[in-house]
Amino acid sequence: MELKEKILVHLYYLKELSIAELCKSLAKSTPIVTKAINELLDQHIITDKGLAASTGGRRAALYALNDEVDQLIVSISIDQFYTSIHISNLRQEILYEQVDILIDLNESAAGPKIIEALKMLINSHNVNKTNIIGIGISMPGFVNTTLGVNDSFADHEPIHHLKDLIENELNIPTIIDNDSRCVAWAEKEFGGGVDSTHTLVINLNWGVGLGIIINGEIFTGATGFAGEFSHIPLSNTNSLCSCGKRGCLEVEASLKSAIEQTEIAIQQGEYSIYSTLIKTMSNKNNALIEAAKIGDQLVIYNIGKIGFMIGKGISTLLHILNPNKVIISGRGAEIGNILGPQIQNAINEFSIPRIAKMTEIEISGLHKTAQQKGTAALVVEHYINRILTN
Repeated sequence: MELKEKILVHLYYLKELSIAELCKSLAKSTPIVTKAINELLDQHIITDKGLAASTGGRRAALYALNDEVDQLIVSISIDQFYTSIHISNLRQEILYEQVDILIDLNESAAGPKIIEALKMLINSHNVNKTNIIGIGISMPGFVNTTLGVNDSFADHEPIHHLKDLIENELNIPTIIDNDSRCVAWAEKEFGGGVDSTHTLVINLNWGVGLGIIINGEIFTGATGFAGEFSHIPLSNTNSLCSCGKRGCLEVEASLKSAIEQTEIAIQQGEYSIYSTLIKTMSNKNNALIEAAKIGDQLVIYNIGKIGFMIGKGISTLLHILNPNKVIISGRGAEIGNILGPQIQNAINEFSIPRIAKMTEIEISGLHKTAQQKGTAALVVEHYINRILTN
């Protein structure tokens, strides 16, 4: 990545920076950074935002991306059953969106449905496609970013090569990555991982994923599949996991498992406000979370159970990776007040205290927005250079 691109990426994340701050972050000399800043000013890509607040010495000039730059970012955030599409600007403002579109990834038509929803959002708002610098896709599964495919699906299925289909259909550069890695990147740049060099980010949604940050960078492993936290064989049940194996953590430590246990109990005659909420809320995750917020005892009990199992899994990770911080993120972070104590109980029970006490457990403030933020950042990281050429 060229220096100008790196400057633009930093300004996207941090909004306003001085030349001194950029020099420190980029490990570049003042003359080199100043030259690049002046060129970006001449191109009207960035703007002078005035002087920073006084700290006792000479006040530094601050620079930011120019508000008049009209380039856009499209982010497609996909989970097992719902897809959300956002169109945002370079100030991280969401301009247009369609959220929680019901699309089951196991349907043969899942890929075409996502493409159609994307085209409808763009066309309904008369978005000029030439202003879109790139499209980012984040989704669960064995996503190979280099090849642009999702190996969790068969080669003949459209969802396997969704990235290429979208790129060819709209003629816009497109990038794809695993949803949990995008959530982890969002936490690193915008959330609880900003000041942590070694961070584990648990993405709690229908499943339970993991993003690993080591020395400030996403760790992907030798073949790009590091972080398959949900398939650690820690479950005591014989339930079949989505991967085809038995005993995976996911079957007892995901929002899906809490929903299943709640619905079974309701069928057996137990009361829960969830049964009322689900009639008006299309997304079962939202109904579960809302029931928990209301104080539904059955739902809180089942969420507590998944919290304990997540904590058991985290205990294993603490002994192997010894992180500064573990962040519970994703949609499930909205009920962190219920999950947190149970996670800590399991860590207390299964971890060596000397190791566990060195790691901070934090509930994300980004929660369900993390995937969108991380997916938009994925586009910025790969296609910010298109601002310089458009």
